[in-house]
Amino acid sequence: MKVLIIEDEKELRRSVVTYLSHEGYICESAGTFNEAIEKINDYEYDCILIDIMLPGGTGLDIVREIKKRNLPAGVIIVSANNSVEDRIEGLELGSDDYLTKPFHLSELNARVKSVIRRRSFQGSKDITFNEIHINPDSRQVFVAEKEVIFTGKEYDLLVFFIANKGRVIPKDSIAEHLWGDHMDQADSYDFLYTHVKNMRKKLVQGGCNDYLSTVYGIGYKFQ
Repeated sequence: MKVLIIEDEKELRRSVVTYLSHEGYICESAGTFNEAIEKINDYEYDCILIDIMLPGGTGLDIVREIKKRNLPAGVIIVSANNSVEDRIEGLELGSDDYLTKPFHLSELNARVKSVIRRRSFQGSKDITFNEIHINPDSRQVFVAEKEVIFTGKEYDLLVFFIANKGRVIPKDSIAEHLWGDHMDQADSYDFLYTHVKNMRKKLVQGGCNDYLSTVYGIGYKFQ
């Protein structure tokens, strides 16, 4: 799962990125309004954390842009201002949650998990697709109640496929989801093919049906 942290306080931004990265998220960050707009124009995210007060603009205008473009990301507004008016405006614009500074990073993590579950998995705490059962908190995968061990990238890949089941997903979208904006430095998709092959092999060897199909010249479809 990929998260964008829009926050102008450098130390707080660094702390949030470090904490959520340790929790298994792909994290990117922006410290100004213009940098944030550039990020959401160029990349897709599962959840976006947005500070209201930013150099060059307001976080509420970023929420407006996200909703105007109908982007699928969940939105959590983070603000030092606990005014009822800001909270109401943020929620009315379509944000999923509102968190007031100062906050515990563990609480932020819980809010991010909750927003992603509501957005991608109908609010379920666990993820189930036929005989596949996933516990996001422990990052464990079970096939017919037997655990299958995945690497971090293989796990992220499987969750991404299930969250987008039935859709044809282009290779560049998958790579961007797994590696963020570092994907721009890659010369080929060989690393992606390796992760897909290994994930698929482990599922089948674990007794799972093969739900993944290759869409020639485009990417993959999980159904």
